[in-house]
Amino acid sequence: MYLQKMFSCSRLLARPNALQTFRRAASQGKNPSSFPFLTLHAVRQWSNVPFFTVPLARAHGKSFAHRSELRQAKRIVVKLGSAVVTRGDECGLALGRLASIVEQVAVLQNQGREMMIVTSGAVAFGKQRLRHEILLSQSVRQALHSGQNQLKDMALPVLEARACAAAGQSGLMALYEAMFTQYSTCTAQILVTNLDFHDDQKRRNLNSTLHELLRMNIVPIINTNDAVVPPPEPNSDLQGVISIKDNDSLAARLAVEMRADLLIALSDVEGLYDSPPGSDDAKLLDTFYPGDQHSITYGTKSRVGIGGMEAKVKAALWALQGGTSVVIANGTHPKVTGHVITDIVEGKKVGTFFSEVKPAGPTVEQQTEMARSAGRTLASLEPEQRSDIICAFADLLTERKDEILSANKKDMEHAANTGRLSPALLKRLSLSSSKLNSLSIGLRQIAVSSQDSVGRVLRRTRVANNLELEQITVPIGVLLVIFESRPDCLPQVSALAIASGNALLLKGGKEAANTNRILHELAQEALSLHGVKDAIQLVSTREEVEDLCRLEKMIDLIIPRGSSQLVRDIQRSAKGIPVLGHSEGICHVYVDHEASIDKAIKIIRDSKCDYPAACNAMETLLVHRDLLRTPVFDQIIDMLRTEHVKIHAGPKFASYLTFSPSEVKSLRTEYGDLECCIEVVDSMQEAVDHIHKYGSSHTDVIVTENEETAEQFLQQLDSACVFWNASSRFADGYRFGLGAEVGISTARIHARGPVGLEGLLTTKWVLRGEGHTAADFSEQGTMTYLHENLPVAQLLPGRRTTS
Repeated sequence: MYLQKMFSCSRLLARPNALQTFRRAASQGKNPSSFPFLTLHAVRQWSNVPFFTVPLARAHGKSFAHRSELRQAKRIVVKLGSAVVTRGDECGLALGRLASIVEQVAVLQNQGREMMIVTSGAVAFGKQRLRHEILLSQSVRQALHSGQNQLKDMALPVLEARACAAAGQSGLMALYEAMFTQYSTCTAQILVTNLDFHDDQKRRNLNSTLHELLRMNIVPIINTNDAVVPPPEPNSDLQGVISIKDNDSLAARLAVEMRADLLIALSDVEGLYDSPPGSDDAKLLDTFYPGDQHSITYGTKSRVGIGGMEAKVKAALWALQGGTSVVIANGTHPKVTGHVITDIVEGKKVGTFFSEVKPAGPTVEQQTEMARSAGRTLASLEPEQRSDIICAFADLLTERKDEILSANKKDMEHAANTGRLSPALLKRLSLSSSKLNSLSIGLRQIAVSSQDSVGRVLRRTRVANNLELEQITVPIGVLLVIFESRPDCLPQVSALAIASGNALLLKGGKEAANTNRILHELAQEALSLHGVKDAIQLVSTREEVEDLCRLEKMIDLIIPRGSSQLVRDIQRSAKGIPVLGHSEGICHVYVDHEASIDKAIKIIRDSKCDYPAACNAMETLLVHRDLLRTPVFDQIIDMLRTEHVKIHAGPKFASYLTFSPSEVKSLRTEYGDLECCIEVVDSMQEAVDHIHKYGSSHTDVIVTENEETAEQFLQQLDSACVFWNASSRFADGYRFGLGAEVGISTARIHARGPVGLEGLLTTKWVLRGEGHTAADFSEQGTMTYLHENLPVAQLLPGRRTTS
């Protein structure tokens, strides 16, 4: 009979908007017992939660070493602390928050994982129910005897916790059951005490019950039986077995008993800090290792519950020793609660991950701190010293080219064997002696231009007598450059960072791991000339790009170098850090009816065929209508066919043809290969309008012999680079004489177009006075503002300042 009820429960599916109703009710403070869909009269229809099975297989006995491995977790215990489950007034449940957690657990369950929940909340739910009953009872009596005015002065008695737990357990379980029903997931309640784990037979029975429930795809919801449990005894852990004092220890004990792969402990703090959260120097630990316990200073416990962070760490380490991985994270933050559990299982940097395997090198956070510290020293060097470093790096690129090319050969062979890279990306990955020579020349150009970069005075003002103001250039701070399949990017960006006095974090693609490693070693060898080796760091850990983008307190600017998809992903992830770059390179060449055919053929060929994968390659060719069915147009088409360029017809161009090439799917396409779109326009103005609508504000070209038409095009077009009778491929820092570039920006502020040395600098204001105060310039003051512009001169040695 019990099994029949249980299976019928799993088939009951409530209406799809039930979750939203829960959240609305939560915000209005309503009692969950009043929800109409808590009854079993539910609408029968399939849940919209996607069901797919994740191939999960892992021999238990050893915890995961890295976050990325958490995706393999099959059996997961989610512990919900009192602060997560209860409202801020500690009287009632946080229904909206709980609904989000249930949704995530159900999604993971439907992926084929085995989910268990260890929950608090019975006392808070019972307190709400008992207070409601007491108020109702007292209000009736007092209304009869004392009148309405004394209702406001009623005092509630102190409620005993065990009584609250007894009153709240059934309601808490009913709430869980109703919520999980929305996702066609059945639940089962299990109440335990510490004594149940001390009795071998009871422990075996509990283990058997849990395994049977998991086998039937049921989510067990476990809690300590707070209605009868005695107070926890101090120092009651015996022979390496953790005693059940709270839900932290209960979750750890269950996770080990059930050989769980992962324990997620949700609380009201972001994770484990090295000192009490809120203190000035407190740092959130991304990963915690058992040997680091001595470096932690614990604060006070949560506002509710009987545990604290020290109890959580003790339970986590015990579970870790038993072979279960642990993550402690915040389950109350409104911005992350809706995806905190799924983010953890996906291996994202959320909370504190407990690991027994300590990496040999520094963490990315430590690398960032090392880079910032050395970067400040780099910025304080004399310009000649920074130039020396860059020249030494340039020499090393040619002197050690055999080592570089050998490493690059390994990367090329591995990429060819795996077959994961397209021909265009393989070409980007490849280095040659000529490329290294070109890089060396470019670095020397940067060395020359770096002489007057940091500390250059841009503006001087005499604010008042003996009060002078200067605006000077300073480094931005710590740069994070993420690049794909382009090892030649590393020396270019490194040289620009050195010249501008910026610290640099580099994250290259794994396809160029060997090449990047040797190039980084050479960069650090050059930096060692003046003791700033750590100013440039290569991130070689398993850090995901999305995790790096969350270091908003440590990184000042992100520069992506790679595919448009990479740039878009970074722009979406880096919400707290500025991103310099462009997500697309949809470049146009417009051939006017007064164009020179020779120039047009030459420019179109170079713009499209010189390097089709480059972001400054032509993607759309706009042709004036008058050129159709003329020898000029025929020669353009013949050239493109000779160069094996696949042509896609724009809608207007296709309408002129009886048999047209494949019609373009979108006029906003970056092909990155020997493909392009051809579209017809009626005038230069229509070409400008087309580019504004479908372009990416990168680089656009006009080919014409009419100077007036060309000037109108150059003035009206709002792109980072606009050219007249020149190939779009000139949009490059090296070709502009910048020495190199960190990328091309289509942003409207700061740097735009090819970003070289100047784009990596910002400014600060320096004011020098002699005891001046703002009160001196008030109506009763003795001084007046002058605001005189002074001649700009360089700062004297010793007066140079840094950010």
